[in-house]
Amino acid sequence: MFSARRWHSHDGRIVLLGSTALAIVGGLLALRRRTANYRLEGRTVLITGGSRGLGFLLAQEFSRRGARVAICARDPEELERARAELKRRGHKVLTIVCDVSVQAEVEQAIERVREELGLVDVLVNNAGTITVGPIETMTAEDYRESLDTHFWGPLYAAMAVLPDMRSRREGRIVNISSIGGKISVPHLVPYSSGKFALTGFSEGLRSEASKDNIKVTTVCPGLMRTGSPRNAKFKGRHRSEYAWFSISDALPLFSISADRAARSIVHACVRGDTELVLSVPAKLAVLLHGLFPGTFASVLSIANWLLPGSPGRTTEPQLGRESYSALSPSFLTFLDERAARRNNEIR
Repeated sequence: MFSARRWHSHDGRIVLLGSTALAIVGGLLALRRRTANYRLEGRTVLITGGSRGLGFLLAQEFSRRGARVAICARDPEELERARAELKRRGHKVLTIVCDVSVQAEVEQAIERVREELGLVDVLVNNAGTITVGPIETMTAEDYRESLDTHFWGPLYAAMAVLPDMRSRREGRIVNISSIGGKISVPHLVPYSSGKFALTGFSEGLRSEASKDNIKVTTVCPGLMRTGSPRNAKFKGRHRSEYAWFSISDALPLFSISADRAARSIVHACVRGDTELVLSVPAKLAVLLHGLFPGTFASVLSIANWLLPGSPGRTTEPQLGRESYSALSPSFLTFLDERAARRNNEIR
């Protein structure tokens, strides 16, 4: 009798645990179905850094799905070109001049979106800056600029839209981080520092905002063919730095089409995914870095030996378009040059 009672007690616990597990799985599936029904038609979407590159393509993709789209950026001429080109493609967008590193400008931009398009349903923090070069050539200002753009800008924007989203118990926030926000890459240390901060903020924000049915998605793309290297900044031996960076950004096996990336990001937003790592090389790098951090660090150290040497002093940054050489632009960068023409990267 004693053994039978012990058996029935043990069996009951198994049944209870099984029932609990099934209930949890059922609840997650129901939540998944609920978020899968999130429709973009008629929604208001704000995209920071939306005048060129990935942001420009995201504006196009959200508009294609019936959303009301606002884009902001610092350069008014760039914004006007983006507005005109998107209109030519059949998309109407609201353009706002805004420096995301200035909190007052971010709040004013969001207030204007409210007045002209309605409350922000989807916020895409896409604005970015990148400076390439050896760590010896970087200054505190390079790190400050990266953090202002990649961390403080998304923080200001998210904090400004959260109260309305919480009151409606619904919303989407998409933070465009980077593979550089998971793995710190040589010659991109200020950039990685800012993106690491954004990744941490984004993951923590998702945990806290989920209770109000606000889905925060962290996007970590690898190399993308956006055409943006010509507008990035380069230090040290800037022509050599531009050559390796722009060629890497253009090679099909190492980079992903920006159009495909934009579609994947919008899909992840609709689904309310926690994280999206874009491109097979990026996914593999994240996996190997997690499994073998020491070995991966050694590989990056070897890669650093192959990158251009340092002039041994701080240097003034040069734009990519001021850093052309025999290697770049060339047939090796053809795909990225084509993307630049399509994505409003050329002045």
